[in-house]
Amino acid sequence: MRMTSTLLALAGLILSTSALTGLAEAKVTVLGWPGGSEETALRATAEAYNAQPGLAEGDKVELIFFNRDGFFDKLQADMAAGSDAFDVNLVATYSIGRYAPYMDTIDLGPEAAKTYGDAVLKTMQFEGKQYGVPTDLSLHFMYYRKDLIDALMKDDAAKAKYAEISEKFLGKKLEPKDPDSWTWDDWAATALYFSKQVNPASPTRYGTVLQMKNLLFNMMVFQSLPRSYGADWMDKEGKITVDSPAYRTGLELYKKLYDAGASPKDSLSYEYAETNAAFGAGQAATALQWNAAAGDLTSAEKSPAVAEVTAMVAPPAGPKGRADHIHGLGLGLNKAAKNKEGATKFLKWLATENAALTYAKAGGSPALSPEVVAKIAADRPDLVKLGDFAGKYGYVMTGATSAKALSVYELQAKEFTGYWSGQQSLDEALKKTETGMADLLKK
Repeated sequence: MRMTSTLLALAGLILSTSALTGLAEAKVTVLGWPGGSEETALRATAEAYNAQPGLAEGDKVELIFFNRDGFFDKLQADMAAGSDAFDVNLVATYSIGRYAPYMDTIDLGPEAAKTYGDAVLKTMQFEGKQYGVPTDLSLHFMYYRKDLIDALMKDDAAKAKYAEISEKFLGKKLEPKDPDSWTWDDWAATALYFSKQVNPASPTRYGTVLQMKNLLFNMMVFQSLPRSYGADWMDKEGKITVDSPAYRTGLELYKKLYDAGASPKDSLSYEYAETNAAFGAGQAATALQWNAAAGDLTSAEKSPAVAEVTAMVAPPAGPKGRADHIHGLGLGLNKAAKNKEGATKFLKWLATENAALTYAKAGGSPALSPEVVAKIAADRPDLVKLGDFAGKYGYVMTGATSAKALSVYELQAKEFTGYWSGQQSLDEALKKTETGMADLLKK
C-alpha cells in the first residue's frame, strides 16, 4: 500500500531468530512482505508447507524480510545486481514491470485458475506472462449507510426532493435505488441528496468523501469510474487513450460533486485515513474506499457511530457495466535463484486450494474463486465479497504492470488534482496526462 550481492551485506535485511539459526539448512529462501497480516499468513503457510510428510529437506523454505522503508527500491537494486540471496521474491501488480527482467516466468498449473480465477491471476502477469502467485488482493467497496438509504426509499417526500436534486445537477429525474443496482449517476444523486449544502434537511453533512489528494493511490480509487465507461490507458497498438469521453465523464463528475459540496472542501488533501475518519464519524452517507477499511468501518469499537448500519457493495455501473480496480501482492521466481527447482515446487503448491485456504485462515487476503472461498466463508466473510468482486468486476489497466506504472499514477494524480482544484482546465489536464503517459509508456 512506502546492495550488495551477498546475504550478509544486504542492506536493511531483517532476519528472525529462527531464520538466522536455520539459514544454513534452508534450501529455498523466500523474501516476503514485512509486518502485518501478510507476514503472519506467510509464516503460517510456510510452516504448513514444511510440515508435509515426505518433503525433502532441500525443498523446505526459509523466510527472510527487508525493512518496509524503501523496500521496492532495495529489491530492484538487489535483483539488478544478480543477487541469489533469495529464490522467491515479493512482487506487486504495479511493479512487476520493474522486476520482470530479473525474474523467470512460471507455469502455476491448472489448479491455480480454479483457486483464484483468471482476473486475479492477471494481477501477477506482465505482457501476458505469469510472474507470480497472487497471495493478497486489494480492491474497492462502495460503503454506504443502509439506515439512511432504507429511510429514503420509504419516504415519498424525500423521494420527490431526490428527483428534484438529480434533475437540477444531473439533468434528469432519478428515483432512489438499492445501492447494489446503482449507476454512477444514481450514486451522484444520492451523494448530492445527503449533502447539507445541497439539501439542508440531510441527516449527514456530506453525501460522500472523495479522495482527491495528489497521491498515486487515489487514482486507483478514482479510475473505476471512467473504466466502467470504457476507459483504458492505451489501445492494442500502444496509443495512449486517456483523453477520452470516459475519462472526461469521470473527472467532471468528481468535480461536480466537489464543487456542489457533496464532499468536504478539504477533500483535495484526503486519502485513505481521512475518508475512513469522516465516514466512520457518521459525517457521510457513502464512500468509495479500499476493502481494507471494512474491518474498521464495521467495528463497533473503532466506528461506533456507523458500525451497525454500514453496508458494502461493488462500485456502481457505467455503460460498460461495473469495474473494480484490483492489484495484489504475490510471490515469484528470482532469475538468479540458487534452487529454482525447489522454489518452483513451492510456488506451484502455493497456488493450490489447500495452500490458499491455509493462507486465508492465517489472516491473509487472497481473492479466491466462489467454490474455494465458500469453504472459509464462515470465518472470513470479507473474503467472499473480495473474491466475488475481483472475479466479476476486477481489471488491470493496459500498461499498469509496466516498469513505469507508478510514475503514470503519479502523473495522473498531479494533473487530475490540478483540474479538480481549478488550477487548470480539463483539456489542459488531459493533454498533459496524455503527453506524459506517452513518454513514460513508450517502448
